[in-house]
Amino acid sequence: MSLVSLKTELRQDLKLTPQLLQSMEILQMNSQELLEYLNKVSEENPVVEQEDSSALRSAYEELRQKASWIDAGVHGGTFTHEDTAMPERGAADREVESLSAFLCDQLDRKRLPKPLLALSRYIAELVDEDGWLNQEDLDGLLDLKIPQALIDQALSTIQSLDPAGVGARNLSECLLLQLARKDNVSPAVMDIVSRFLPELSRKHYGPISRELGLTVEEIQATEKVISGLEPHPGRAFQPTEPTVYVRPDIFIVELDGKLQAILNEYYLPRVSISDYYARLLKESDEQETREYLRQKMQQAKWLLSSLERRGSTLRSCADAILEAQRPFFSGETHELSPMSLSSLAEALAVHPSTVSRATRGKFLQCRQGTYPLRYFFSRAIGDQGPSQQAVKRRLLDLVRDEDPAHPLSDQRLCQLLSARGIQVARRTVAKYRIELGIQSSTARKRQSS
Repeated sequence: MSLVSLKTELRQDLKLTPQLLQSMEILQMNSQELLEYLNKVSEENPVVEQEDSSALRSAYEELRQKASWIDAGVHGGTFTHEDTAMPERGAADREVESLSAFLCDQLDRKRLPKPLLALSRYIAELVDEDGWLNQEDLDGLLDLKIPQALIDQALSTIQSLDPAGVGARNLSECLLLQLARKDNVSPAVMDIVSRFLPELSRKHYGPISRELGLTVEEIQATEKVISGLEPHPGRAFQPTEPTVYVRPDIFIVELDGKLQAILNEYYLPRVSISDYYARLLKESDEQETREYLRQKMQQAKWLLSSLERRGSTLRSCADAILEAQRPFFSGETHELSPMSLSSLAEALAVHPSTVSRATRGKFLQCRQGTYPLRYFFSRAIGDQGPSQQAVKRRLLDLVRDEDPAHPLSDQRLCQLLSARGIQVARRTVAKYRIELGIQSSTARKRQSS
């Protein structure tokens, strides 16, 4: 029998190039992060030149004269910004340690292959303040031709880090990750977390008992174990009293009688390639110098390309949000029209993950105030119903106008919304009420008496 054989196979290898990572990271950066990144790059790469533009400063002041509310901030709320002059470059508060920095520090201590380490660090930056990951962000990696096997490996690496539960994509996965690190966890606990969390939260023990063959007492015992878990593993990294200082990435301004979306790039430096080093690359006779400059020149070109893509994508998203929410920005209504990440991505002919990265952590300022860009994404109730934000606003108005001595029950709120043409279930009303921080009718009545 021959010990030699020939075999032909197709195999996809990952090329996690520096420009790919750079493009993804820059697209996700907000204005302040981008400024800090450009300052760092210009220090490390002599080919990259930064130049302050007096023309941009003049344009900024001209814009502020036409819209005096720019940078006035929203006081008494989550977002404040009290600068009235041109924002000072580099003047930003820095976190002592964020969750993503904590995760990256753990990754650096592991001996991971370079592609896996690079992808794991990128995913660590996608983790939100609660320690969760958005599935759309992970799906976007496939569009970048990153193999599913490597994505799964990087996700598993993130989920193996502390705090337990980090990197989960939903509540069930978050709790299961924590249970996996505990000893002597009963199969019943795992089954309930995997399949019956909604029933458990409503204390509907019957379906759980019938399906798993457990007594009510056994279910309540597992409930105690589950209640000891942390649904928000990133909570410890959140400041006790979060005061967020925001620099808007986008302005919605009325100019010449027309609403326009304007990128806030006024304080960013103009980035270009140094003529001196470009000449030196052509004229130098030293091989080592030429190779060094060639590498730095390529990095500079990647940077300029990534900046152009970021600006183009963010501008397209801003224009689409303005068009979809024009009645809100024009002051005709306080309610948002239904709009999702996927519908915006479809309108722009890009993947939802691209929109997700472009809007993540960025803010928009308009006459009404300063909002996270993702505030304007609100799903519709039903096929043709209003947005969830609109329903919540109607619900809030009903509670504000109620008789304190006879507060409205969830069922009554459901009926009043139905009379206004909004068909929602009672449990949906209860869910929105809780999200708005409104107590139950019984608690509100007790509070008023």
